[in-house]
Amino acid sequence: MADGSDGPKEACGVFGVRDPQQPAAHLTYLGLFALQHRGQESAGIAVSDGDKIMIDKDMGLVATIFDEHRLQALPGTLAIGHTRYATTGASAWRNAQPVARHAGDVFFALGHNGNLVNTIELAVGHPDADADSDSDVVAALVADALLADAIATAAGKTAANKAAAGDIGSTGHDAGVAEKPGNGDLIAALTSVLPRLQGAYSFVVMDETRLIGARDPNGFRPLFLGRCETGGWVLASETPALDVVSAKVVREIDPGEMVVIDDDGVHSIQFAEPARKALCSFEFVYIARPDGKLAGVGVHAARRRMGRALARQSPVDADMVMPIPDSSIPGAQGYAAESGIEYGDGLIKNRYIGRTFIAPNQQLRENAVRIKFNAIEDNVAGKKLVVVEDSIVRATTLRSTMKLLRDAGAAEIHLRVLSAPYRWSCFYGLDTSDRSKLVAATMSVEQIREHLGADSLAYLELDEMLTAISPEPGGFCTACMTGDYPVPVPGLVV
Repeated sequence: MADGSDGPKEACGVFGVRDPQQPAAHLTYLGLFALQHRGQESAGIAVSDGDKIMIDKDMGLVATIFDEHRLQALPGTLAIGHTRYATTGASAWRNAQPVARHAGDVFFALGHNGNLVNTIELAVGHPDADADSDSDVVAALVADALLADAIATAAGKTAANKAAAGDIGSTGHDAGVAEKPGNGDLIAALTSVLPRLQGAYSFVVMDETRLIGARDPNGFRPLFLGRCETGGWVLASETPALDVVSAKVVREIDPGEMVVIDDDGVHSIQFAEPARKALCSFEFVYIARPDGKLAGVGVHAARRRMGRALARQSPVDADMVMPIPDSSIPGAQGYAAESGIEYGDGLIKNRYIGRTFIAPNQQLRENAVRIKFNAIEDNVAGKKLVVVEDSIVRATTLRSTMKLLRDAGAAEIHLRVLSAPYRWSCFYGLDTSDRSKLVAATMSVEQIREHLGADSLAYLELDEMLTAISPEPGGFCTACMTGDYPVPVPGLVV
């Protein structure tokens, strides 16, 4: 799945910064660049100069959308950014983020990583919300809460004025004129809306002066708080996005926690009690960058341990261990180290390839694979290979990759997978809702082996995978491998 075509399309990436000493748009650009692997469909940046918020977003990669001219047109020291792959909603400009709303005199922008399971229910009674986009529905709910708060505040002022006029009697003040709705409280609005959301979310939110981060009570998707060298604050989906802007990791945002960053620093609000801890285990298998840390665990080291465990569990007599680049590289290194079999490169990946072009027939689809990968014939020909892959989800591209190695002269191909079989749909932020397309949901391991043309196939057992990630039991979502969904999915029969 390392080429991105067979597997789930990655969870989105979010970034936010508030630093009076630095240009926020440029920092956000760098942060999104470090999170590009989490979504390649669209990207956007919202910036505040203290008085107004400006938003620029478009379809495509971060580097293709933003240049120096566009960044210079976004002045300010407070910003949020988002890089997206569609998990709900079409791949279209209208669904690019950040999303934004006016509510009375308040304007806010929001970026979302994750996926809600009760979007349809939440959208009822909100005709202005795009029910195909859970992020837009959340923005609509927050805007409604802001307006309700503003109206209630105005009503309270009117009542107070009436009472005051009754007390002073003949002063001539007209206490019968109602106050106009003014500013609602964004923090209060978020505190009322967030507990209604079911599913996975890590949000970055901003108004003209404050940066806000929030994480769902299960902690499905990561969110980190960092401190800049200049004293500013950063929020990001992964630690490498903090590294790239020279920010130090302070801590992870806790499940059910909202942080508000303003002139006085960072304020923490526990808007919901933490629920069953369920950090996505697939973050360690595939999604997260190997140079980052999640839950205090180095991703690269965890993947190496998976490879070592796989070598102990499913050994094979072979000449070389090779990865399918890129996310399976640490696992292949671990397998080689544990087994004593030489590690080598059997495939070269084109570093400049984007999404595979749409091909109308099988021959062109195979050519598309060759654009991404090319076999190193001198390393492959005549050898018995252990080919390490991080996971098998749809298996379409992987089958062509196996043929590529056969055509290069591989004598044997023993496929070893660093995760347990991916048999169930993800509803918490990965694009695998159609279970019929998951190969392990419809085929046995032997049928998959035959389908792929491998001489042998073995998956890492789930318990071994979780132990490799962390020796502490529990705390991870494994729904895609077990069908055990931490948050119930309406209408799903398991």
